[in-house]
Order: sequence, then structure tokens, then C-alpha cells
Amino acid sequence: MISISHAINTNRLLADLPSAEQAALAACCEVVPLAFGEVIYQPTDTVTYAYFPIDSFVSNIVILNNDSRLEVTMAGLEGMLGIALVLGFNKAPLLAVVQGAGVALRIPATQFQALLPSSPTLHQRLIRYLYIVMNQLANSAACIHFHRIEERLARWLLMTQDRAQSDHLQLTHEFLAMMLGVRRAGITLAALALQQRGLISYHRGDIIILNRSGLVAAACQCYTHDCTLYANAMATP
Repeated sequence: MISISHAINTNRLLADLPSAEQAALAACCEVVPLAFGEVIYQPTDTVTYAYFPIDSFVSNIVILNNDSRLEVTMAGLEGMLGIALVLGFNKAPLLAVVQGAGVALRIPATQFQALLPSSPTLHQRLIRYLYIVMNQLANSAACIHFHRIEERLARWLLMTQDRAQSDHLQLTHEFLAMMLGVRRAGITLAALALQQRGLISYHRGDIIILNRSGLVAAACQCYTHDCTLYANAMATP
């Protein structure tokens, strides 16, 4: 298990915080393992912990009344889970499920909220991250409606690669269809198209990204929009 100090300096929301803020954070958090498929929150659960992924990543999924599911955001080392706590609200709005196993920093919700008034740099970053998530939610709604499955699949693979920090991904047709809210046949055709263009290799749930720059070109503009949004929001003085 990695050290708390290393974990803090790996998550992009926590890295390079003032020493006093890092020390206060380190005093009340722990490094915990997250297993693939582990449910972090169910919708309307009371949020008892905030999580900052290190080498894990988590999908935030909306569930409709007929149990249809659709991923709307993803959080890895660039983000956190439990952002509603920043607003003083402790109910989970979405299903949060671990899609990439690894570790995360975990902080009790009450201690996390108590830290914020005396941690202005962290508080400001989290407000900006909340702004980013709001934009991503709106962008996802438009993406689902207007963009082709092939473009959306390319975007999703890039987002996953960024957080997994690996070219090799384990993803079944069924899982991808659920994440993108489409039929399995649509995923099959989209994956085949990307493979025929030499961008990925796909066999029995094993995906290898062969040409990242080509995959960026194949993805809808939502991917570069999200990357630019994050960079600009976090760089703003």
C-alpha cells in the first residue's frame, strides 16, 4: 500500500497544496483499496466518506425506473467522489461503481467538511472541480443525443485510458453497452470500425489502444473539450 504522502501528491486535486493544508489532510485520511465492481454509493445514500482516487477510477451512473443504466461522469486521479459535501449536502445523487481497481484516499465526511474553512486552496480547487463536473454532465447529455456510437466509444476509451494509465483495458461488449446506453450490437460495430482503422485491438473483452492520436481524431470533440475545460479551470488564478 502506498503512503498517504505519495497518495496526496498523486491526486491532481490534492497535489502541491500548501504544507499546512497537506498536513491537516494527512491527519484525517487513510489509503484504502477499491475492488472492481465495488459500490461506493447508491443513489440517495448518506455520503459518509469522501474519496480521492489514486490509481483507481469510478463511474457515476444514473439509474432509471426500469433499471436502465448510463454512465454520466467518471472520476480518477483527476477528481474525487462525494463532491456534494462541498455544498454542505450529504446525499449521493448517482450510483458510484469502481471500474478500475486500485487505491484511493478516504476521508470521513464530517472531518472533510470541517477541513474546508481552514483549507482555502483545497476549497477553491474543489469548487472548480464541481464546475467541471457540472459542465461534463451537460456535455454528456448533448453527446449522447448528437454523436455517433463510434465517436462516443473512442471518447470513452480515451477517458478510461487516462485514468487507468494503461493501453490495455479489460472491457466486455455488455459492459460498454451499459456505460454508453446503447445496444450490444452497436458496440460490436463501433469496436470493429475502430479496429479496422488500426486504432485498437479488441478480442474477447481485451482492448489494446494501438494509436492514441488516431483515437483522439476519431472521438467526438467532447473529449478534447473536457480536457481543455479541466486544464483551464484548474489553471485559473
